[in-house]
Amino acid sequence: MQAAELFEQKIKPPEIARLLRVSRKSAYQWHQLWRDGGPEALVSCGPSGSRCRLSPRCLEKLAVCLEQGPAAHGWVEDQVWTAARVATLIGRKFHVSYSVSGATRLMHRLGFSPQVPARRVAERDEQAVNVWKEASWAEVKEPGRPAEATS
Repeated sequence: MQAAELFEQKIKPPEIARLLRVSRKSAYQWHQLWRDGGPEALVSCGPSGSRCRLSPRCLEKLAVCLEQGPAAHGWVEDQVWTAARVATLIGRKFHVSYSVSGATRLMHRLGFSPQVPARRVAERDEQAVNVWKEASWAEVKEPGRPAEATS
């Protein structure tokens, strides 16, 4: 609506682009819309993208499920919510298909963040790893830049 007020004051699109910190192309498109349809033509249509496939009630239920933890829903090996697990949980509980990236966005919307489980090889020999770090790592590691070479 700021743009409409500025257009009514006969301010040119390039100046409006500068004032509102948008591209000139956007300002010219807005100007065309404003000329054709008035200030009402510049009213926002809301956020772009597909709408959430879960109802507000289902989102509340999902948040409760996430708070209960993975073990309450069959994942007993560790206590982390991965995005893949959340996508599976949504499919099981609400019969709605979500991609892993979609589940990640949904988790963030609910105030959660997907976790990546720390995995170690079962046969890992900690003593051998420590010996290698002490003996070989210094030889393999590339030296850093000298302090005076930084830009």
